[in-house]
Amino acid sequence: MNQPVPRQAPPSPLRAGSWLGRGRWYPFVVVLSLGILTFVPFVHAATRTRRPLMVLTAALYTAAVVVLFMSTGQTYFGGLLFGLLIIGGVHSVLIRPYVWPSLRHDAAAETMAGSDPAVAAVLASRNRRAEARALAAGDPQMARELGIGRPDLPGRRYDDGGLVDLNSAPAQAIAAMCGVDLAVAEQIAAARSVTAPFMTVDDVFSVVDVPYHLWDRIRDRGIVIPA
Repeated sequence: MNQPVPRQAPPSPLRAGSWLGRGRWYPFVVVLSLGILTFVPFVHAATRTRRPLMVLTAALYTAAVVVLFMSTGQTYFGGLLFGLLIIGGVHSVLIRPYVWPSLRHDAAAETMAGSDPAVAAVLASRNRRAEARALAAGDPQMARELGIGRPDLPGRRYDDGGLVDLNSAPAQAIAAMCGVDLAVAEQIAAARSVTAPFMTVDDVFSVVDVPYHLWDRIRDRGIVIPA
């Protein structure tokens, strides 16, 4: 029976994980490149979400940068560059909740956590998942020994917040933890046995026909630990 290791109350999920995680690096790329790399965050967002509007936005910013370079030497070049930097920097912050939908709810949930133990428990689990992912990224061997992402293993004592390893967990565990149909989980398990192990969670969506509305569920609970 799994017993979580007693811990102090975790920090807010808004501060969990890397300080540049979940798109926090977007405006830095725009500002530090003086607007020249404005298109990069939007290309990343389009690649991650695969939404037509996001793809169009990425194309427009890429075209804007191309036009900017074609205007090099013109008297209005500096004004165009400054405008692109400001607009792109602000826009890169605004698109983050569309790439990571959980950001829309974190602030409201955080204010409720002090008065609602159920909300506090959910936030604590999110933070535990972030910590477990960071541990697995830095030390995969320890992650395997702790049973991170393997809720099917008996005797686990480490609380990973409800993660499931898409590279090794059985289909039943993937279905239960990610809240997806067993048929979808079986496709994921079958794909990893045919292709090389997944390198990132998003690799799953490239080889398995997972309905789009399930992507965020799998991203939230899924982890990939090298074999």
